[in-house]
Amino acid sequence: MKLMAKTLLLIDGNSLAFRAFYAMYNQIDRMVAHSGLHTNALVAFNNFFDQIVEKMEPDYALVAWDAGKGSTTFRGKIFQDYKGDRQTTPPELSEQFPYLRKMVDLHGIHSYELPGYEADDIIGTYAKLAEKAGLKTTIITGDRDLTQLTTDNVAVNVTKKGVTDLDVYTPKFLAEKWGGITPAQVIEMKALTGDTSDHYPGVTKVGEKTAIKLINEYGSLDGIYANIDGMKASKLKENLLNDKAVAYRAHELATIKTDVPVEFDLTDLTNKEINYKELVPFYEELDFKVQLAKIHAMQKAGMIEEKQPQNDQADKMVELTAANLDHLASIKDYLTIYFETDSDNYHVANIVAFVIGNQREGYFASRNLALLQEPVVQDLFKSELPKYVFNAKELTILLKRLDLTVHNIDFDFLLVAYLLDTTDNDNQLSTLSSRFNFFLESDDDVYGTGAKFQIPDDDETLFNHLAEKAATISKLHEPAMKKLAENQQVDLYRQIELPLSDVLAKMEFTGIKLDQSELAALGREFKQRIAELEKQIYEEAGEEFNINSPKQLADLLFVKMGVPPIKKTKTGYSTAAGVLDELAEHYPFVQLILQYRQLAKLNSTYVKGLLEVVNPKDSKIHTRYLQTLTQTGRLSSVDPNMQNIPDRDEEGKRIRKAFVPSQPGWKIFGADYSQIELRVLAHVTGDANLKKAFETGEDIHAATARSIFGLDPKAEISFDQRRMAKAVNFGIVYGISDFGLAQRLGISRQAGKEIIETYFREFPSVKVWIDAIIALAHKQGFVETIAHRRRYLPDIHSKNFNLRSFAERTATNTPIQGSAADIIKIAMIKMQEALTSKNLQARMLLQVHDELIFEAPDSEIEILEKLVPAVMDSAVKLNVPLRVEAHYGANWYDEK
Repeated sequence: MKLMAKTLLLIDGNSLAFRAFYAMYNQIDRMVAHSGLHTNALVAFNNFFDQIVEKMEPDYALVAWDAGKGSTTFRGKIFQDYKGDRQTTPPELSEQFPYLRKMVDLHGIHSYELPGYEADDIIGTYAKLAEKAGLKTTIITGDRDLTQLTTDNVAVNVTKKGVTDLDVYTPKFLAEKWGGITPAQVIEMKALTGDTSDHYPGVTKVGEKTAIKLINEYGSLDGIYANIDGMKASKLKENLLNDKAVAYRAHELATIKTDVPVEFDLTDLTNKEINYKELVPFYEELDFKVQLAKIHAMQKAGMIEEKQPQNDQADKMVELTAANLDHLASIKDYLTIYFETDSDNYHVANIVAFVIGNQREGYFASRNLALLQEPVVQDLFKSELPKYVFNAKELTILLKRLDLTVHNIDFDFLLVAYLLDTTDNDNQLSTLSSRFNFFLESDDDVYGTGAKFQIPDDDETLFNHLAEKAATISKLHEPAMKKLAENQQVDLYRQIELPLSDVLAKMEFTGIKLDQSELAALGREFKQRIAELEKQIYEEAGEEFNINSPKQLADLLFVKMGVPPIKKTKTGYSTAAGVLDELAEHYPFVQLILQYRQLAKLNSTYVKGLLEVVNPKDSKIHTRYLQTLTQTGRLSSVDPNMQNIPDRDEEGKRIRKAFVPSQPGWKIFGADYSQIELRVLAHVTGDANLKKAFETGEDIHAATARSIFGLDPKAEISFDQRRMAKAVNFGIVYGISDFGLAQRLGISRQAGKEIIETYFREFPSVKVWIDAIIALAHKQGFVETIAHRRRYLPDIHSKNFNLRSFAERTATNTPIQGSAADIIKIAMIKMQEALTSKNLQARMLLQVHDELIFEAPDSEIEILEKLVPAVMDSAVKLNVPLRVEAHYGANWYDEK
């Protein structure tokens, strides 16, 4: 008799536990319960239940666990070294396993392990039983071996990243993914290739591609050996013959059992209700505040019957009015301030409401901005009370717009959260607070998103949300600052990031003037030249077509004109910039296309784009610097992106002519660091040859060229030799491979390999440092800059070669690029202090990569020529000199 239920969910417990652990490895030190228990895997596993399992609502469910090590299973008896090279389970994960199993049980799902077998075999057996009973089965795992179980009624979901991003394997998807093989042939493939993760070999030098080719031709391992005599003599045939026994052993190891002696019937696996009564104390033990708040919200909404303790997030909210203003005078200890706007661009956004207060006195909210002008409020803002905020820069600018100021911002949770973990760039208070297990309803949930975004008209809804935001900021102060201290990052926060936010606020609010008539004239010129190019292109092509359509351009170039294609994509032949650059050397018509594209982009992105965002009140561009976006610590900017204003080709540089001083008789002054990243490389590696080049003031690229090409110290360096040396210098900083260098220089891979090897012979300490920093990253899971800016590298332990290699390159690059970012940030702070202390009119306007842009009256230019390089050169003491080049002119273009 078939079961009436329709669905069965089978979960590979060990696989997902390891995935969960490493998915949140970068937060391992922060996710610790009050008992000292690490909880990062538990948090990710719990998210898996919330996001995946509960949405599936299976009728039956089971989490299967491995029983002991691989050597204790039947596979360990077949091959003694099965899973022999597996690293010992990290103790931080081992301690979480009992809690993971309890979590599964409390979610109403059965847990099961069977001595002598692996979780795969339990899953295989229940999947087979379910298929016989007519159930639809979903398997969730991080192991692609289980794809051999997929059928029309069994889907195998394999994790891609973390535990909630899944590939759904069906027989059709499997065939598309692996060259037409069937689920049963997954075993045949493993027999040929072996499995490095399970540490058993297959046939020598047979990889996935060769295995698929053999399987498609012969069907199975038996088919291959039945026909091996007819194969042509080759190294492959020789390896197949020599490793026949190895292949059949691998076949046995790869085969998932579907008939192990499980103790429970399918009916025993009924998915039960979540045990909220016991889940609450369990979450309390783990300090899962977010999950506890969700349970409370469900109880409040009547979704569950159990009465749970009130979450301490319910905080006192008071509407601020003229009648109760005097209550603000009683606020002591600290003041939390939060302003709500109706868009991200705080330079132009409307301020819709504000909240001020603290945990003791409550939170006072209002839409009436006039109340901010009251003396009691201004006294609070100007007092020495520590101010707790979320995004100090935004708050400072919003207050400046109201002609108000705030003193002694002490805690900016946005900055602190960023320093603690640069990998998550979702700069939302609700998201960042969840890292500390604080639950806060998101703005998306309260206000809606996109076209449905709407600030509530209802005061109670809005003010309660703002009060909860302010309360969350207040409560996060202690745990966030404690973690910052544990990471030795308090100085980074207090001496660099927090003061920098004030410097950036001044720069943004000042803005840089845009000569709109100059830019409009340039736009008219570009439009005329675009029209002329368009006409010339049509004449050369012999027909009119949409030049901006990659498909139409590809059809014209590669079909009608017979130009040989270089690269093909899924949609046809590529007309990407790199492809056209390569063709332009031989085809003048392609040069016309590139000229057209360049002018069209300059006109649309920069001429039109800048004119659209200029502030009509002061004719200035007020960009927004993103201080908490990049993982290296570098600043970026939006609305508009000033880092991308062209500076390489003459046409693009002309855009810079439109950036002018805000007053007559003033100049634009610029100063940029020379080769700062290479100087940092010399500092951190201590390489004698690199240091010597910088100490003597020699052209570092020429010095490198002499070293790697074995030239005499007085020999002249050709343009190509310097170009190649420059590519090597900066390539080393970014962890370039021989293949990457070969691609960049247009040389053979072997030549690229030899150049890199020569470089490391000439600069041996660089290689020693690279190896050491990668080893350190593997050991501790993160790297740091000279200012202790930390970047976590969760993929440094990945079994995926590409992911691991990228993490290792990142480990090399981050201390260099990140330290360069530290230096220029320190220089900006010291530069602002110098301008203020000397009472100069000069103002810092922009930071673009390694350059600072100022405006100043003519009378102060001579002062800046001495002051700016002196301050920037001495911003940080390295064991090689920093060097700054300064220029000035009537506009940003002439400043160079």
